Amino acid sequence: MKREETQMFKKKEKKEWRSGVYLCTAKDSFDADLLESKLRSEDIPCERRYQGAGNFLEIALGANSTFPIDIYVPEETLEDAKNIIVAVPLEESDI
Repeated sequence: MKREETQMFKKKEKKEWRSGVYLCTAKDSFDADLLESKLRSEDIPCERRYQGAGNFLEIALGANSTFPIDIYVPEETLEDAKNIIVAVPLEESDI
């Protein structure tokens, strides 16, 4: 008799995607970290694509890259992702 797995130990279904659509360009790895964190907190997977030698330098030097980084998301989540990262203007009374 097999024991049924409890909900806590069930393997989560992994949704894989290989080709995403362009969302935006982060100016450096710090901004890319912020964007990724926000998107993933909303269950939107994302992928970084480095421009130029940014990826190599980040690996070789172990430092944050100051090169632009493109952020890609699955096509079906593009509109949600755009709504999440949009800047909201503040009123003077909010400050």
